[in-house]
Amino acid sequence: MNEFAQESSIQKVALVTGATGFVGSHLVKRLVQDGWKTHIVCRTDSQLPTSSEFTEIAKHIYDGSTDSMIKCVAEAKPDIVFHLASLFLSQHETKDVNDLIQSNVLFGNQLLDAMRVNNVSKLINTGTSWQHYNNEDYNPVCLYAATKQAFETLLEYYVQACNFKAITLKLFDTYGPDDPRPKIFNLLNKAAITGQPLDMSAGEQLIDLVHIDDVVEAFSICAQRLLENEVRQKEIYAVSSGHALPLKELVDIYVKVTGQRLNINWGSRAYRYREVMNTWNNGKIPPKWKKKINLNNGLTKLVNLKK
Repeated sequence: MNEFAQESSIQKVALVTGATGFVGSHLVKRLVQDGWKTHIVCRTDSQLPTSSEFTEIAKHIYDGSTDSMIKCVAEAKPDIVFHLASLFLSQHETKDVNDLIQSNVLFGNQLLDAMRVNNVSKLINTGTSWQHYNNEDYNPVCLYAATKQAFETLLEYYVQACNFKAITLKLFDTYGPDDPRPKIFNLLNKAAITGQPLDMSAGEQLIDLVHIDDVVEAFSICAQRLLENEVRQKEIYAVSSGHALPLKELVDIYVKVTGQRLNINWGSRAYRYREVMNTWNNGKIPPKWKKKINLNNGLTKLVNLKK
């Protein structure tokens, strides 16, 4: 067993939000594999992954109310809550405001108060590097990033007033197997298969990609810090590869590793409003964590899985 596995005969209990998402589903698999009794918060219509690990978890239904969240936490009795649920929108329209607040602020605050009511005090929260536009201490790229910061502000109250112990992991771009999102490698793969041209920006923006296995390892290490009572109040870490690359260079690597041919119209799309041209590089990485899977190896693994 690795350091995320249990060091005693007492089975540790995790409660995970956002378990149907890309990062959350991989985290659930890791927790189950490492012997945790794993619970998730979901809705009645949630579509769960079909992997074998999801047959071993306990599901708790959230209906939108604080009372139902309190019941979820009470039934799970977790040692640690892993909060990954969120609504991501790179740009929003007015019609999206309610959903962003509901998903990224209200839901999270209901979770925090449910923890308080049930005397659960250990939390790993998921933030975003997009809270740091232009590499600033705080400058949200978009409303999504602002809601993530709003939740951190709410969390600060529970840390100060309710003796919560919390770690926030700020994620950059993630990639890996079983990713349903329209992210860069999926877009490139679709273009390669169809042969259709792909309109893209000039490609000068920097992208910091971290393989999902390394991301989950960061959650692993931080969970251990909480279990061993190494966190005094709150800690914030950046889960970064430390080596951001221009989009054009990422595409070149994809072509080299996969051998695929692409028809890309560089510069045919304008950069979006508040495009992240330079990634945040002032964050501290989690103690004892380092990137193990470089981009070439991670992409090679993806290609081999598809064969």
